[in-house]
Amino acid sequence: MKKILIVFIAIQFIGCAELQKVVNQIPNKGILSQGQIGSGLRQALDNGIKHQVSKLTSKDGFYRNQLVKILLPKELQGVDKALRKIGLSNIADEGIKVLNRAAEDAVKTATPIFVNAVKEITFNDAKNILLGEQNAATSYLEGKTKTTLYGKFNPVIKSSFGKVGADKVWKNLISKYNSIPFVKRVNPDLTDYVTTEALKGVFQMIAVEEKGIREKVGLRNTDLLRRVFALQDRS
Repeated sequence: MKKILIVFIAIQFIGCAELQKVVNQIPNKGILSQGQIGSGLRQALDNGIKHQVSKLTSKDGFYRNQLVKILLPKELQGVDKALRKIGLSNIADEGIKVLNRAAEDAVKTATPIFVNAVKEITFNDAKNILLGEQNAATSYLEGKTKTTLYGKFNPVIKSSFGKVGADKVWKNLISKYNSIPFVKRVNPDLTDYVTTEALKGVFQMIAVEEKGIREKVGLRNTDLLRRVFALQDRS
């Protein structure tokens, strides 16, 4: 019992470098095992997937979320302004909406990829995440999944453009824009742009959940989360 008390006191008064040494010794001190620390970090990421990523797959999950709403790429923002100036705001709004609809469709493919990545977290990964920046868990997940997700998202978004009528909407929108006198004609391929923006949105929302768990004890909704992140609180 005295040994456990000594470890708790040490955690309260030493910095992150020393905390890592203490965490290395935790299994022998009876506080938290390596497996428990890893499981706690997995729970935190699972919360981000469950509470935040799932929101993005619902109708208007991107479009009505100002943190991740996909707007026109910079080179096409003139199209939006020009259409609104001549009274075609509805067409401009619809053009933006279908970009976000495609992202919503694509994100539905993300969950199993995330779940597999979360299962692969090692104890060393968990230590680095626990003692890292506020988005360390999100950064870990991004590093493990971004390439795979891009490969999954891109064809879904391309298909979604056809399914939700984005190809027709954009053909109409660009046609209207190109008919305006003296404008520079454009003919963009938006699939890569929307894929990249969808990925940014996904990781941004996971980071929101992670930041909340790190900063607010009330969001640690299991005993294990509370115990694991108490180590971070004392660093």
